[in-house]
Amino acid sequence: MKFAGIDIGSRTIKLAVIDSDGNMIVRKALTSYNPLETIAEISRGIEYDAIAATGYGRHLVKGRLECQVISEIKAFAIGARSINPASALILDIGGQDIKSILLDESGAVLRFEMNDKCAAGTGRFLEVMAVALGYDFAEFSSAALSAARAEEINSMCAVFAESEVISLIARGALRNDVALGIHKAIVSRSIALLKRVSPGTCEVFFAGGVALNECVRSLIAESLGVPVYTPPDPQIVGALGAALFEADRHMQVIPVNHDSMIISN
Repeated sequence: MKFAGIDIGSRTIKLAVIDSDGNMIVRKALTSYNPLETIAEISRGIEYDAIAATGYGRHLVKGRLECQVISEIKAFAIGARSINPASALILDIGGQDIKSILLDESGAVLRFEMNDKCAAGTGRFLEVMAVALGYDFAEFSSAALSAARAEEINSMCAVFAESEVISLIARGALRNDVALGIHKAIVSRSIALLKRVSPGTCEVFFAGGVALNECVRSLIAESLGVPVYTPPDPQIVGALGAALFEADRHMQVIPVNHDSMIISN
């Protein structure tokens, strides 16, 4: 049998399909501005026996796909534990929100926190700030890592922060120093959420699209003094968790084969 999980985020839609041995056989992520059209595109030609949905738009497709729904918190807990069984503290930074999740030894959720409805510190915030500095998204992290010092960014509102960035550049601040300041502001906000669920220190399982940003990863590890584990494809964790949830409803599934987690589209 084949089991699918679809994670309908605010910026991207992710699809994972696993077989009954726990091997990931399909993995896709597409940027979405029209969720229903993107869902049709991402699932075209994909075969599965059962599907579960998670993410921001999970209830949008519940009736259309005749699928089960699962909360993002539970999906990320299941997905993270299947990839790294030692995971206890999860940080997910997506397009519009940040989640911190603490698990117990069995993988059950002990506590979780999410940012408010503002997109401050999320992937969308990073995109806006990159454009304000004239970088593409891939260049942004490298520029921040090359900075000699960080310019302080006081506002985490995308609109006000953009004005602040423009003012700093007008006063002669270096672009890469401003880039590092933006990254540090995002990391500070993320760490505050992590500490609200786990005052102690343990390895952080970093998921979501922002986990692909090397500067954010290194700043989190440096600030907390703990390792940061990023899976090969950090965007797929929620979809994988949804697929495993659906598989568990039908049969016992072994943990995901890590060799099948190599990044591909």
